[in-house]
Amino acid sequence: MSRIAPTFAALAASKKTALVTFITAGDPGPDMTVPLMHALVAGGADILELGVPFSDPMAEGPVIQRACERALKFNVGIKDVFGFVREFRKTNQSTPVVLMGYANPIERIGSDAFIAKAKEAGADGAIVVDYPPEECEQFANAMRASDLDLIFLLAPTSTPERIAQVAKFGSGFSYYVSLKGVTGAGNIDVADVARRLAPIREHVKLPIGVGFGIRDGETAKAVAQVADAVVIGSRIIQEIEAAPKDQAVEAVQRFVAGIRSALDSEEA
Repeated sequence: MSRIAPTFAALAASKKTALVTFITAGDPGPDMTVPLMHALVAGGADILELGVPFSDPMAEGPVIQRACERALKFNVGIKDVFGFVREFRKTNQSTPVVLMGYANPIERIGSDAFIAKAKEAGADGAIVVDYPPEECEQFANAMRASDLDLIFLLAPTSTPERIAQVAKFGSGFSYYVSLKGVTGAGNIDVADVARRLAPIREHVKLPIGVGFGIRDGETAKAVAQVADAVVIGSRIIQEIEAAPKDQAVEAVQRFVAGIRSALDSEEA
């Protein structure tokens, strides 16, 4: 078992919503990734998503695209990402880390090698945006055999057939994309999210995280009423972009602490 299921169980027992945070590995520089990971945890993040830089991140809006571009200027690749996780694990053995990215870097090193290296580094799972669940049975089973979770995306446009496939092969949690579009775009309609999650929950018994468009504590609180986890990425990257490099870690921790405080005040 990865660290993800026990984390959700502990939060549920405390009547808390999970806070899942995303940064791109290598942004704004390779030396910043592990300090930023620790800052996210110190601010109150429960699960970390660590983006694998990719040249064509098709699900990402301009903010995360820029983060990928900055990381790629330093030639940060998937092997470096394993290294960041390994370094993080030297002082944090409890916070789940999910690698998020695209199929190409995995295909280049091979799926078996990816699973072995992710496990050895201390990762807990992966989100592969362009791996459809209909074609992932073998990969999902291999991940599960190594106690790693394969987490799938669901969207407002997901068909009943796609939802059934995610229910069959996904583990850890499911990530509901609240908007028809890319990351960081638009504003969430929480009532619409609640309506669409109801039929999903009939099939998917995993915790459901909601992301794309959560930008502040107020929205996070509203989403927490209908989701098991709140996922924030683009807004954190904007904090990194806006701060001088020597103040980025502090800025990220402060922002995440504000979101955590908003969630906890709603749930108290």
